Amino acid sequence: MADAVLTPKGDALYYLAAFEGGYDLWKHDLKENTTKIILKGVGGGMLQPDKDGKNIFLCSGGGMKKIEVEGGKTTPIEFEAFFDYRPYGERAYIFDHVWQQVDDKFYVPDLQGTDWTGYKTTYKRFLPYINNNYDFTEMLSEMLGELNGSHTGARYYASGAALSTAALGVFYDDTYTGDGLKIKEIIAQSPLTKKKTDVKAGCIIEKIDGTVIKAGADYFPLLAGKTNRKVVLSVYNPDTKKRFEETIKPISYGAQSELLYKRWVENCRKKVEELSGGRLGYVHIKGMDSQSFRKMYSELLGRYRNKEAVVVDVRHNGGGWLHDDVVTLLSGKEYERFVPRGQYIGSDPFNKWLKPSCMLVCEDNYSNAHGTPYVYKTLGVGKLVGAPVAGTMTAVWWERQIDPSIVFGIPQVGCMDMQGNYLENHTLQPDILVYNAPEDALKGGDTQLKAAVEHLLKQLPQKK
Repeated sequence: MADAVLTPKGDALYYLAAFEGGYDLWKHDLKENTTKIILKGVGGGMLQPDKDGKNIFLCSGGGMKKIEVEGGKTTPIEFEAFFDYRPYGERAYIFDHVWQQVDDKFYVPDLQGTDWTGYKTTYKRFLPYINNNYDFTEMLSEMLGELNGSHTGARYYASGAALSTAALGVFYDDTYTGDGLKIKEIIAQSPLTKKKTDVKAGCIIEKIDGTVIKAGADYFPLLAGKTNRKVVLSVYNPDTKKRFEETIKPISYGAQSELLYKRWVENCRKKVEELSGGRLGYVHIKGMDSQSFRKMYSELLGRYRNKEAVVVDVRHNGGGWLHDDVVTLLSGKEYERFVPRGQYIGSDPFNKWLKPSCMLVCEDNYSNAHGTPYVYKTLGVGKLVGAPVAGTMTAVWWERQIDPSIVFGIPQVGCMDMQGNYLENHTLQPDILVYNAPEDALKGGDTQLKAAVEHLLKQLPQKK
């Protein structure tokens, strides 16, 4: 089965595609060069033509439909299927499958000296006593952990909560002990910044949808299931002594986390600007992916093109596959200048960073966020500043099981340096070792960032 089918005559192509929402069934007439939607909202699925090519069968969303090639008429197909679900047998099958896949595909054939056969016997004895996928994946993770390898472990994706708790996008004053919630800070781009409002830091949210918030009471149930739904806040301003109501749409905690990330990046950028007297730029690479690279590229060659050097921060990066792109961008070597009538206006290569840089790293860099600073240091592009990074540079295959709520990983491709050593389990040491103390971080300090700025400023000409 496939998600696209060409008719036997080659005159039409049926395919599934998502456009402005979920998946729809489309038909492209190759003779007329026209495209139209046959069925809306069919969901992800597969297409299968019959032997004569007269009909196409669509299997999606738990149902089946027959589509007549001539005319495009669609007819639902009713069916009844009985499934003899045996969860204990299914988990036993998945257990054996996971063990075999690792044995066949782990990046080194000796599995880093692990007694894999012995562990199969050790862990399989727990299967008869496990009656849910959460415990099952915990057990699988324990067994996979015996490999002492990165990029493995099992995950269980349970269905989400029916009523997830919403967030208002504010920080509360934890020293306030009265009734209500006292606002300490409104996060940039959060709901209260999307409209003109009198709500500001120092105001107290006394009620949510008419329910009073008592001191010390759990207010989270008042926001249950209210993500992107209108909520009325009853607010008191101690400065003006006024009470008023404000209607907003709370956001999810995932959306709030993204706003907090942006807030952190902006604070880092401002610190670098302040500490360097405006001489240095700052970019953070959130993940080793296309979106993060595009942002980095835009900032380096846009807002920071005229800066004298740049701090490239890869701390708290979970990985991806971007090491060559990042290092190539940062290792540009000037070979000509554009100087019309004696005025310098730019250099080549125009699409690479030509000035000094350093890279910030920390303990929770993972995967390609280990590989990228390794390449950066190995090729001598600049200095690494921060804390040691655990060796986790392997490429993984995450495999979803016949029970789709279960996923596990196999590190299949190991990356080896030019001396024949795998990067996996080899700690990457920074050139300038600096740790961020937790107590300093709680106060908004960043010793690593300060050290990076000081390092780069030493490389630049001293201003008179």
